[in-house]
Amino acid sequence: MVRHSASPVTALVSLWENRDLLWQMTRRDVVGRYRGSLLGLVWSFLSPLLLLGVYTFVFSVIFQARWGQGGEDKAGFAVLLFTGMIIHTLFAECVNRAPTLILNNVNYVKKVIFPLEVLPWVAMGSGLFHAAVSIAVLLAFAALVVAPPSWTVLLLPGLLLPLVLITMGVSWFLASLGVYLRDVAQITGMLTTVMLFLSPVFYPVTALPEAYRPLLYFNPLTFVIEQSREILIWGRPPDWPGLALYMAVSVVVAWLGFAWFQRTRRGFADVL
Repeated sequence: MVRHSASPVTALVSLWENRDLLWQMTRRDVVGRYRGSLLGLVWSFLSPLLLLGVYTFVFSVIFQARWGQGGEDKAGFAVLLFTGMIIHTLFAECVNRAPTLILNNVNYVKKVIFPLEVLPWVAMGSGLFHAAVSIAVLLAFAALVVAPPSWTVLLLPGLLLPLVLITMGVSWFLASLGVYLRDVAQITGMLTTVMLFLSPVFYPVTALPEAYRPLLYFNPLTFVIEQSREILIWGRPPDWPGLALYMAVSVVVAWLGFAWFQRTRRGFADVL
């Protein structure tokens, strides 16, 4: 029986050694999503643009919503909301796909020697591509209705890194668990929907009573959403101590998820 190392070094080595494979699979995943459509990849740009237009109309025209800190202009609320939606969508897309990653690629398990641990990276790569397009649309729109982007935009990759690690840890765990418990896919869909409303997407953390605010930070999306607005919209640097703590937690979560995947993958072929 082949033993798969659960060391964090193994995860990094696998990512590096399979980078070409990962690139090809991610590109195929992105292109395949729009295969057969008339506009093709143009939809990756039009979709966030249309969503932003809908948010602007619904929340600023119909609901007359105001954020309370910045965003007092007509479309400012939509910009702040869309920032949170981008973060949640990246997390939700990867997590919702995770339970079926192995189930949808049974041939990789049974017929060939394949680095199964890279499959969650493919979902992450596709999610990051669409997030990048959405962020570009957001910055262009914000430059028109709020203010030109600040230099702090350059800090966004560093802010997203711990989110990527946490999401990967959860994805590795769910990808394995989904093989043994098929109901996981249904549960994750409901949980990510609940997280949409338990994250500061439609409201700032300050909208909650002070007694409940610390509880909101147990949500892994809260810190990233709040800090993304800081650096993208308001041009302020992130909370560095908070980011350092978030990074430390994300590394642990990523390692635990990878370790679980490596320890349980030996039974995939028997179950499938």
